[in-house]
Amino acid sequence: MGGAGNPHAVAGFGGNLRANGIRQHYLRFRSEGAPLVLVPGITSPAVTWGFVAERLARQFDVYVLDVRGRGLSSTGPELSYDLDTLAADLIAFVRALDLHRVTILGHSMGARIAIRAAAHDARRFDQLILVDPPVSGPGRRPYPSKLSWYIDSIKQALSGTNAQAMRTFCPTWTDEQLALRAEWLHTCFEPAIVTAFDGFHADDIHADIPNIKVPTGLMVAGRGGVIEQRDEDEITALNGKIRIARVPEAGHMIPWDDFEGFFAALDVLIGTKLARAR
Repeated sequence: MGGAGNPHAVAGFGGNLRANGIRQHYLRFRSEGAPLVLVPGITSPAVTWGFVAERLARQFDVYVLDVRGRGLSSTGPELSYDLDTLAADLIAFVRALDLHRVTILGHSMGARIAIRAAAHDARRFDQLILVDPPVSGPGRRPYPSKLSWYIDSIKQALSGTNAQAMRTFCPTWTDEQLALRAEWLHTCFEPAIVTAFDGFHADDIHADIPNIKVPTGLMVAGRGGVIEQRDEDEITALNGKIRIARVPEAGHMIPWDDFEGFFAALDVLIGTKLARAR
């Protein structure tokens, strides 16, 4: 995990700190840029986002968080995994590192964590990038993925699996991406995943959106089926300052499907220069 392309970046390395009463593990891709904390989705340990963090480190000092119940952060049946707790973890993580003017980039569940955290306490946040957050909730259409998709793959990983077996669940991924998922998926604690998935339908993040006061960009997967045009319209009605960029050919795992498209959309949303010319 190197910093090729940025003479000020160094190879990714890991760290641990205690914040909000738990051990929080993260990967660091250090550069001279402003801090960025990347919060992955429901079954994505930090290491699986390393290939994205490397590119981000061309302009940001990047921290990729292992959300509790995943990767090398604290896990187990004694912990809580609800959205408020995960948002408090993120706020505490930023405080523990004494970061200021932080860009929070959250994908899927991570974007919902970012929304809830920003609505509660955004004093150290500079901007949010919300990547295809589930817009399900009370009285809304369900999240398009099924819980069994996550649980079945985790059970397979717990018993020992490989990249080829993971292809059943992620048929469009590269061999390298599948191998990394096969290696790390067993670290996803099933009750944490179930709580997060249930929260997709029980937690009303739309109530938080008007309370986001920092600049915010929303990245939408054109083929994800998670966010539809009606959802974009509702979100902008709730908070007219939210900017939107679409990645037309990508599914929900946007940088896996269209790596350069992900960064092109990011460039549109926050003015970075991370995408390569096509």
